Amino acid sequence: MATSTLIQFLGPGEGAATVNRRQVETYIAGGTIAAGDWVALDTGKTGADKALYVISTPAVAGRGNVAGVALAAASSGDKVDVVIGGYVGAAKVAAGTAQHVSLTTSGAAVGTALTYATGTHTGTGPCGVALTAEAGGFSEAYVYSKF
Repeated sequence: MATSTLIQFLGPGEGAATVNRRQVETYIAGGTIAAGDWVALDTGKTGADKALYVISTPAVAGRGNVAGVALAAASSGDKVDVVIGGYVGAAKVAAGTAQHVSLTTSGAAVGTALTYATGTHTGTGPCGVALTAEAGGFSEAYVYSKF
């Protein structure tokens, strides 16, 4: 079921589960996904299943089909909740990622985002922004909604 954006919760300080304007969608895992992984639509599927399944973002330059960040670990065939827009408390990022930088998954390690640089990541745009500097391989992030 799609997240409704018609009524938005505007209570500050309530925590990540009710954060203002966060959108979460449920997909099916096309492979093993770790909590905090950036995930992409599984274009290895056929037909409309390409929009139903997600996989950890592959370490391939130019992949722009990022869906969002997985909230929990999942095995192939499991349902997985994905933040497709808004706040994530722990998104996987490359070592040394600074606060306030735009993020991309183009050319990053599997399931990981790195700093987006104009001209370097051709064919893709930023998929979010780091709200905190990287600590232990993760950062608080804001995922840019694509729909």
